[in-house]
Amino acid sequence: MRALPVGARALLVELSTPAETQALHAELLRRRAAGTLPPVAEVVPAELTVLLDGLDDPARLAAELPGWRVPPAPTRAVDAVVLPVRYDGPDLADVAALWGVSPEAAVRIHTGTVFRVAFCGFAPGFGYLTGLPARYAVPRRPTPRTAVPAGSVALAGPYTGVYPRSSPGGWQLVGRTDAVLWDTAREPAALLSPGAEVRFTVEAR
Repeated sequence: MRALPVGARALLVELSTPAETQALHAELLRRRAAGTLPPVAEVVPAELTVLLDGLDDPARLAAELPGWRVPPAPTRAVDAVVLPVRYDGPDLADVAALWGVSPEAAVRIHTGTVFRVAFCGFAPGFGYLTGLPARYAVPRRPTPRTAVPAGSVALAGPYTGVYPRSSPGGWQLVGRTDAVLWDTAREPAALLSPGAEVRFTVEAR
């Protein structure tokens, strides 16, 4: 763990693995809820970093962080976001072949996994979801699509994601959901936030 100053009131904490990042993010949120974290405006995780912005004394927290006991991130959240999906994506057969299973079995693997939002980025409302075992990591498409429909459920590397709006993209598309991932009229606007538990189900027809 390494804490680097960012401007006058922020710290960027660098971690070694995504699991360490998720654990630190969970611990920061726990301490903030308990009132034992110094006042901070924002806690923003990425894959291998956590940014703390709006600190009154970043240097003091940077000195304290190495001595923290940071347990693994909780395996289950209190409330899960459930996303019904039509598993008819154009890359479902390719993903199944990479996994060495049938498309039906690939759907069962995906719906049987408990995901967690590791961090958000790429586009407003886009969450990078972890949970699939490492053997199910898949490569990006060699040629990205110029337009991926909103609601597309996609895989790349170790992550699953849902496109909040139509955009170019090179992830493997396995299905589509009607859930609205980003809505500025909603509070919060993002359906998925870091640390949230997510489950996918087969959409009833």
